[in-house]
Amino acid sequence: MMKSDQVVKALAALAQPTRLAIYRVLVACGPDGMAAGQVAGKLKVSPATMSFHFKTLSHAGLIESRQDGRFIYYAANFTVMNGMVVYLTENCCGGNPDACKLGNK
Repeated sequence: MMKSDQVVKALAALAQPTRLAIYRVLVACGPDGMAAGQVAGKLKVSPATMSFHFKTLSHAGLIESRQDGRFIYYAANFTVMNGMVVYLTENCCGGNPDACKLGNK
């Protein structure tokens, strides 16, 4: 179970449009992730700017990196992502998860 300070740090890292876009791209890629340059190209962001954003997301535990030859690949840390969702929804609708379904009012 994630602690509130971990969740706050992760949410703060995502509270910026470019970092949120990076994270969404990496989530869509799945566990294999994507090379840093490919993410930069897809989002039309300079490599220097990307480096800053990758560092922020990494320090928040939201992404992981691996070196493969000359390339650095980044991938979403799905354990942290799922931990945030659990933390945010653990008391959802007073413990009645059926009441939380989309479209239920």
